Amino acid sequence: MNKIILADNQAIFRAGTAKVLAMEDDMRIIAQCPDLPRLYHAVSTFRGSVIIVAASLRANLSQMLASATSGSSRVILVAENNEPPAPDIATQLHGIIYRNVTSASLIDCVRRILRGEKVIHPVQTSADIPEEDMVGARVRDRLTPKEMKIVALIVQGCKNKEIGLRLGTTEQVIKNYLRSIYDKTGVSDRLELALFTIHHRILAEAAAAIGNQMEIHA
Repeated sequence: MNKIILADNQAIFRAGTAKVLAMEDDMRIIAQCPDLPRLYHAVSTFRGSVIIVAASLRANLSQMLASATSGSSRVILVAENNEPPAPDIATQLHGIIYRNVTSASLIDCVRRILRGEKVIHPVQTSADIPEEDMVGARVRDRLTPKEMKIVALIVQGCKNKEIGLRLGTTEQVIKNYLRSIYDKTGVSDRLELALFTIHHRILAEAAAAIGNQMEIHA
């Protein structure tokens, strides 16, 4: 059984990744780490694992790589879209994927690394956006400004009550907005909404920009 450690401070992405990998019969999620202390503990405890760690955790990658190597583990970095790691770190990693990686590409990456390969996904530029990702652009244009704020907060892992507080409204109003958002995106729940957003680059970038603006003005 292949052991997987997931480390990400974004609960939705962590849950989505776990859901995707758990469907593979030969993969087992042995630890989910929302912060650095739990990540470092898991890396030192579970030898021979594949460690999937988000760049947003701001881990000391050199330290973690040394610990992982001593434990015969491999490290995949989940970089934020358009933010590749420093070249000196990139050469030491076993794999680099980006936040908007598809489920199929994620599984392929893990399997190739288990076979001893190194997998580095290239940074995409605007010219690289596939035609099918225009779905993300159409959804972005259909959502109202307030709906986009809600999507941004959902991707960050916020619950309805917290979103209501952040936007100065009630939890019930947020639920009403979510029904409209689900209709426009064709998803059925908040996890699917977050994964849909992450996997459609144009929509993901719009949500990230709005999320950053809200952090600045918080």
